[in-house]
Amino acid sequence: MSQKILIVDDEPNIVISLEFLMKREGFEVAVAADGEAALRMVESERPDLVLLDVMLPKRNGFEVCQQIRGNPKLSGVKIIMLTAKGRDTEVAKGMALGADGYMTKPFSTRELVDKVKATLDIARA
Repeated sequence: MSQKILIVDDEPNIVISLEFLMKREGFEVAVAADGEAALRMVESERPDLVLLDVMLPKRNGFEVCQQIRGNPKLSGVKIIMLTAKGRDTEVAKGMALGADGYMTKPFSTRELVDKVKATLDIARA
């Protein structure tokens, strides 16, 4: 399983733990620290899935999600939004913009791995 995941978060500790977790699960991992870098990397790297924080420098996660969904060439890219903003309105906004999933921080790593695999339609071992 060499599917690629792009982690988009500006908090280094979160990036380190997510990167470790996803690599341990056998994924190829790329990282972006702001919304503009995320959009460039989605274009160039074509990840299978983006773990996307909402509160980011330069462009927020909602804008990044909307931009990805607005590009027909990127229609196969799955998006799971990760955020401390867990109010129903934020969840609804993320899903309305085309996110495939939404998880609020803090989250369990097992739950996140399950969500990633379910979103990518990978059979659980």
